[in-house]
This record gives sequence, C-alpha cells and structure tokens, in this order.
Amino acid sequence: MSIELVHVGFNNILVMNRIIAIASPNSAPMKRMIQEGRNKSLVVDMTNGRRTKAVLIADSGHVILAALAPETISGRLQATQPRGIGQGEEDEGDE
Repeated sequence: MSIELVHVGFNNILVMNRIIAIASPNSAPMKRMIQEGRNKSLVVDMTNGRRTKAVLIADSGHVILAALAPETISGRLQATQPRGIGQGEEDEGDE
C-alpha cells in the first residue's frame, strides 16, 4: 500500500490513507465531534485562522479542520490516484 499525500491548503499535507471521513462542519453532530475533540486535545486545526469548511476524521480519532471544501479535497485526492481500466481510460483501437 502506497502513501497518498494530499495538500489541504496553507502548506499543510495529510496522509489520506489514515482518513476515514470528510464532512461539512455545519451539522450539529460535526460541531459536537469538534468540541469533544477539543476537550480531548485531538483537534488538529489546519485552517490558519480561516473559516472551517471541512472536517476530516482520522482512524486514530483525531479531528482535522481544513479551510478547503470537502469537494476540493476529494477532487485533489482523485487527481493523485492513477487511472486504471474502467476509470476514464479508453481503449484506442485501430479503426
């Protein structure tokens, strides 16, 4: 298994192999999870003072706050993965 690094803004990079979820911070359960993480010192704030747009949950229980939207982070992750058969690669046959 290779390590997949993704830039999440402001020169912050995450190992995406350890991330189990990317969510929006607007719902009550996410706000509660962030607060509980702060109480347990498990929050990693990567927003550099900007507004939190994504909450990433790691398999270690850490809650990572990012200033990029979940769609942007997901798009960057997909851009780093190699394309294989059935993922946009078309066979170029002789016609």
